[in-house]
Amino acid sequence: MKKQIRFYEKKLKYETDAWDLFTALSAQERVIVVDARSSEAFNAEHIPQAINIPHLEMSRKTTAHLDKSFKYVIYCDGIGCNASTKGALKMVQLGFSVKELLGGLEWWRRDGYATEGDNAVAGKNVSCGC
Repeated sequence: MKKQIRFYEKKLKYETDAWDLFTALSAQERVIVVDARSSEAFNAEHIPQAINIPHLEMSRKTTAHLDKSFKYVIYCDGIGCNASTKGALKMVQLGFSVKELLGGLEWWRRDGYATEGDNAVAGKNVSCGC
């Protein structure tokens, strides 16, 4: 049982979902959302307040302006994309505190939250039974 408890504690330490991210952003917690996809994908649609640092471009130089006292939530398109995993790994290697957004942009939209960009969608009033 202790092994299983540790597993779930670790999982929650390194992953988050759309509800928890939306709550953290709404409460103005020290969270920065990073879209690890290409700039073209970011410009088409992204989570509000997100910044874009494609995982292929993450380096000491491209992240030098970021405050390491924040928690960084990294995302990509969704379950079929691993840009968020690659980006999260790079950000951790660069010394940042990171969580990966489960389901990425796809589950953010599915859960009813608004997006920004050329293909933005309006959000719905969402309540979670989580």
